[in-house]
Amino acid sequence: MSDKNNGQQSESNDSPDYYFNEQGLMVFTAAYHLKRGYCCKNGCKHCPYGFKKK
Repeated sequence: MSDKNNGQQSESNDSPDYYFNEQGLMVFTAAYHLKRGYCCKNGCKHCPYGFKKK
């Protein structure tokens, strides 16, 4: 386990809501976005609503 995720979750994240990428940033999954129920229009990597930032 590395320090880049501040010890909040292990590298083998069991949460379907997010994971940490190679840079240590939290990335939300499509499952998280669907649970939230709306598009934030930020161009998220796993956007299930089809929004693409221009």
